[in-house]
Amino acid sequence: MKGKLEPSERQTLIEQGKNLKEGLIALEEDLVKLNDELQREAQCIPNMTHPDVPIGGEDCSTIRKMVGSPPNFSFPVKDHLQLGKELDLFDFDAAAEVSGSKFYYLKNEAVLLEMALLNWTLSEVMKRGFTPLTTPEIVRSSVVEKCGFQPRANNTQVYSIDDSDQCLIGTAEIPVGGLHMDSILADSMLPLKYAAFSHCFRTEAGAAGTATRGLYRVHQFSKVEMFIFCRPEESEYYHQELIKIEEDIFSSLGLHFKTLDMASEDLGAPAYRKFDVEAWMPGLERFGEISSASNCTDYQSRRLGIRYRPSEAPVVGVKKSKAPPQFVHTLNATACAVPRMIICLLENYQQEDGSILIPEPLRPFMGGLNIITRKS
Repeated sequence: MKGKLEPSERQTLIEQGKNLKEGLIALEEDLVKLNDELQREAQCIPNMTHPDVPIGGEDCSTIRKMVGSPPNFSFPVKDHLQLGKELDLFDFDAAAEVSGSKFYYLKNEAVLLEMALLNWTLSEVMKRGFTPLTTPEIVRSSVVEKCGFQPRANNTQVYSIDDSDQCLIGTAEIPVGGLHMDSILADSMLPLKYAAFSHCFRTEAGAAGTATRGLYRVHQFSKVEMFIFCRPEESEYYHQELIKIEEDIFSSLGLHFKTLDMASEDLGAPAYRKFDVEAWMPGLERFGEISSASNCTDYQSRRLGIRYRPSEAPVVGVKKSKAPPQFVHTLNATACAVPRMIICLLENYQQEDGSILIPEPLRPFMGGLNIITRKS
């Protein structure tokens, strides 16, 4: 075009240029669609699994540790539903009218117990170097997907908001995972440890039966979630640290529980290895899951674009160059999921007269209340 051209030849080139530009726009639109399709397909691929993970379904999970022993009662044991009714601690009937099944009102001392559990748990994990957070409870669907959850799948646990690209969170793991999205962290910042309080919302699709009644499986609950960003070589160490914190918390409350190394089919997409904690619930006459701790390695950080730049020791006589950034590893663990903790405390600390003893660590957080008794 810059040279000497005949007018007709110049016009031909102009037309070709226009066609190229239009073709490029069409190709770029196709590329965006293909990238989205590729991302969706890639998100169906789960993480690798740790060599020591038991292979198979949930029944193949192995017991790592058994702590404490079940309480001995010299009287007929009540479940948390009966105890809560007699002590006027919750109302499922009114909540069903207002919101639907699997919702509840906490009342009286149950409200104090929730606040005590949350504040005591936060104080305990903060002693261990975790930064407290509250998080958004509505997030973009893309962030949910990048954390390894499928908001639009059949039987999804995620509530999606109509006519938007947003979802309610099922766990604070999602907004905390997105906290450093698309960033390169300084090596000196790691590990980053967060303790996040949030409400959690789950559809509980497919859940039914007596084993899930009452507070055991609900659509909305409060939770404190621990989350760690760390260097790849440190993630197994921090996984052990997280399960140790959980065990310390539940031991302090005097619970009888076991920790499990979960089998491969029960890991979910993001987890490389997952430890579950199941506590004895006398009224339900079984162990029930109260917590889990997962090492997700770089599964989430690759999708979320979270990297760090390793620092290198200077070498004499060698020109300093920046090390290429690497993906961090992410880990998450439940410090306290309130409804199931309330089940454990009511059922394990019930007395013959129907009252409930408050575990000593929680008493300062309940205004010094030692026992929950029937209303006169």
